[in-house]
Amino acid sequence: MSNILNIILAFFIVITFVFYLYFKTKQFRTDLPIRKKWYANRAGIALGILLILFGMNQIILYHTVLTYVVCAIMIVFGVFACINYNKRVRHYGQYIEEEEELNKK
Repeated sequence: MSNILNIILAFFIVITFVFYLYFKTKQFRTDLPIRKKWYANRAGIALGILLILFGMNQIILYHTVLTYVVCAIMIVFGVFACINYNKRVRHYGQYIEEEEELNKK
């Protein structure tokens, strides 16, 4: 059972890493400042999810007290990062359409 869960978590870790790279690439390729911030914060959400999944995966693999402590810190940090970046994404998301209207050429 833990082997299947490990494979599933590893798959989702790779997926979130790909999303992180995708949003960072989009951040560097856009010229609009609010859209840059929006993509940066979406990449931060992907990074927070990556931390959560990696911490869960390590808890499944290794059963030591040190692993539990370090992974608990990683999971808590990942949750706070996701919450913080999600608030920022919603805030900047309000202004993306307006910014695009102002910068049409």
